[in-house]
Amino acid sequence: MKKLSILGSTGSIGKQTLEVIRMFPDQFQVTSMVAGNNSDLFLNQIHEFKPSLVYSQNKLNPADLPSNCKIVANILEIVQDDNSDLICQSLSGTIGLFPTLQALQSGKSVILSNKEPIVMAGNILMDESVRFNSQILPVDSEPSAIWQCLRGEDYHQNIKKVLITGSGGPFLNVEHETLKKKTPKDALKHPTWNMGEKISIDSATLMNKALEVIEAYWLFDLDWEQIEVVIHPESIVHSMVEFNDGSIKAQLSPTSMLFPIQHALFYPERIHTSSTRKLEITEIGNLSFQSVDFEKYPCFQIGIEAGKASGTYPAVLIGADEVAVNMFLSGTIKFTDIPKVISRTLDINKNIANPSIEQIIESEKWGKQTALKIGLNL
Repeated sequence: MKKLSILGSTGSIGKQTLEVIRMFPDQFQVTSMVAGNNSDLFLNQIHEFKPSLVYSQNKLNPADLPSNCKIVANILEIVQDDNSDLICQSLSGTIGLFPTLQALQSGKSVILSNKEPIVMAGNILMDESVRFNSQILPVDSEPSAIWQCLRGEDYHQNIKKVLITGSGGPFLNVEHETLKKKTPKDALKHPTWNMGEKISIDSATLMNKALEVIEAYWLFDLDWEQIEVVIHPESIVHSMVEFNDGSIKAQLSPTSMLFPIQHALFYPERIHTSSTRKLEITEIGNLSFQSVDFEKYPCFQIGIEAGKASGTYPAVLIGADEVAVNMFLSGTIKFTDIPKVISRTLDINKNIANPSIEQIIESEKWGKQTALKIGLNL
């Protein structure tokens, strides 16, 4: 039985992780949980899964908890707990960076669902995972698909490139000249996935694909030239790997996070289940692919260049993008202003070539502050 710590149990990925665990109660034990502000849901989860340790941003009343449940002072106590051997890290944004690092340094494998830690500090996290013999198991659908395609392959010898797919978002077939008139309501209408506001806007700008390229660069030890993004409107193929002999492996599944979550939880095994929706291959119809329109999606190239520049640029990118997206959602700037805010913020970053974790965190904060000033002055 695997013993799990769930970080971010009340968020979207956390709830879906617990949904998979419910399907296999004899396979997993939840030993500890971390949540944000949804206290009512968190209490329900605590009573259902009965963890020994819990932490919440909101103050918990010990009288409301099961008798064997202890409230700890911080998240690091959770990730360092000897009773868990697998950390499910789905804390949103940069708050998950330190817990991810600490878990790896404790020799534990980390099921990682958010991009920010790897994008901001990929070199540090990958170095520490090697140093402490721990693993990062990606749950984001595209890197999970690459991981599955590479299993059993000597990919350092045989891989030509990976192809990350993206739907193109809600504006795929919209004329570039009309984008400045698009509203948050328009941008949130994702054609194939049901996602939160931030990632939905990142999908509309294609920034999410730039972040996945950076993520793949670090997770799979690739060269930048080995990573390509293609538009795939149907969102059935989640990524592909092309090998030197010309053959291509592709990973297909329905648009549900339950599949990559289940794969990571059971790794290295695959488990038979009838509980998740299956892909009916005869009902797929056509699968189409096309190149990225760089003029329509300037954020994509901005993100790639920040990743290649390395140092503190990726952290500044994360901070600036978050602020620019929030300013668009609030009606402060136009959709076409998002890349302007991010690009101008990156242009004045004073890069640190080999930053520490603390410098990375400070750079992300600086990116937020600077992007806000730039956005308010457009």
